Amino acid sequence: MSAPCMHPSCLLLLLLVVCRHAHTNLVSVTENTTVTTEPPVETLSPITPPVAPLTPLQTGQKSVVLTGENHTEKVEVVNPVTLNLECVWTGDNKRLPNITGYWTKDGKTIESSYSNTQLQNDRYYLRKEFSIMSEEDLGTYSCIFGPKAKVDFILAAPYLGEMRDKPIVSYVGDSVVMICKMDEKKSKPINWNWYKHNGTSKEKIEVDSPGHRYKITKDEKKTKLVVHNLTESDSGVYFCGAVYGIGTSMGHMQLRVITYFEPLKPFLGILVEVLVLVAVILLYEKTGSKKENQSGPEGNPDQTSNLSHGENAVADGHSGTARQRKV
Repeated sequence: MSAPCMHPSCLLLLLLVVCRHAHTNLVSVTENTTVTTEPPVETLSPITPPVAPLTPLQTGQKSVVLTGENHTEKVEVVNPVTLNLECVWTGDNKRLPNITGYWTKDGKTIESSYSNTQLQNDRYYLRKEFSIMSEEDLGTYSCIFGPKAKVDFILAAPYLGEMRDKPIVSYVGDSVVMICKMDEKKSKPINWNWYKHNGTSKEKIEVDSPGHRYKITKDEKKTKLVVHNLTESDSGVYFCGAVYGIGTSMGHMQLRVITYFEPLKPFLGILVEVLVLVAVILLYEKTGSKKENQSGPEGNPDQTSNLSHGENAVADGHSGTARQRKV
């Protein structure tokens, strides 16, 4: 029985049977595993936003030598900056070896700025670094040496030049042009904006407003606002804003929209006064003429009485003369 089983064909048949049985078991295990096993949970790594490249702030420095007791220095700021402010005071007659110095912003003391300032080369030095990042950081920074000397640094965006002091007057139905411009020596702004005061706040003027009555033109250092078909409601205060990286520099002007009847009001007032005066004069003359008519043809009673007394006196005189002649 063992010899036939060792034949190669028997061995091949036996191998095929074993392999098929093993494949069946493998498929069964795989199916069971697929059914019972939970799908793998993917572990996501936290997404970190891309880090923007940090641009180092510009650094500026402003130093003032104070020889008296007070000084004001204007500092124009265009973009965010790290600003080093320095005050140098030559002192007073006492020249104490050291004094207390500190800084304030808009009148409020910066508590961490107190320092004991010593006299060096007959001068007192007070320095501090400020990060001017936004419009809120602008204002008046003051260095104070004891109770006597002070330097005010007024930090602001570039001021607008040649603002109109008197109101702009125009008529209903006409058009008006308002102009704002920056001095040629100053930095040009990033953008220009126009606003109108609505009684409580500034309302930005949009070109595509209803009626398309507004037109805004912008140059590097100048802007124009044109208002068409004016109405009396267009009267008010208008603001132009030069936009810089640190903030907006504002200027304002006033517009008065009047009717064509408005310029005639003074002349009409004068005419009314003249008419009233003429009426009073005519009324006075009419009243006087009525009194004369009421006195009658006899005239004034006092004059009649005086005339009668005069006539009697003359008559008495004539009679006396006659008597004397008769005698």
